[in-house]
Amino acid sequence: MANDMDLQHLRRCVELAAEALAAGDEAFGSVLVAADGRVLAEDRNRVSGGDATRHPEFELARWAAANMTPDERAKATVYTSGEHCPMCAAAHAWVGLGRIVYATSSGQFAEWLAELGVPPGPVKALPIQELAPHVTVDGPFPEFADAIRELHVRHYGNRRGGQKT
Repeated sequence: MANDMDLQHLRRCVELAAEALAAGDEAFGSVLVAADGRVLAEDRNRVSGGDATRHPEFELARWAAANMTPDERAKATVYTSGEHCPMCAAAHAWVGLGRIVYATSSGQFAEWLAELGVPPGPVKALPIQELAPHVTVDGPFPEFADAIRELHVRHYGNRRGGQKT
């Protein structure tokens, strides 16, 4: 169950996803928050440059490993516009980060891509808990589905015609 702070950080993730889209990237954004509620770092997708590992969740895991103690990482929360992919879920667990709160699920994303005729990615989408069973996970939150779906439609919707919007 999301509280007001969760919803605030998820709204920021949607803003970061929109920033990613405006920069010509896939619409994903994430925020790393300390146990005391301070925003420590945030990022957006940056895969359009050719490095498919430049997901914001993966970048935040790297940042946390370099800048936080193991105890601080365990008490932190990662907020994200979309459920972690397997690569990001594994990085999150290996680094020892705490709770994950996501606005929309990988299942929703897969459905949206299928509706748009976009083939699935090279890695099977799995729920976070199948990869990181000891991580506390909250999501999805229906109040964000329409906004995030619209971002993905804008990114992928015209790709069949060879053009992104």
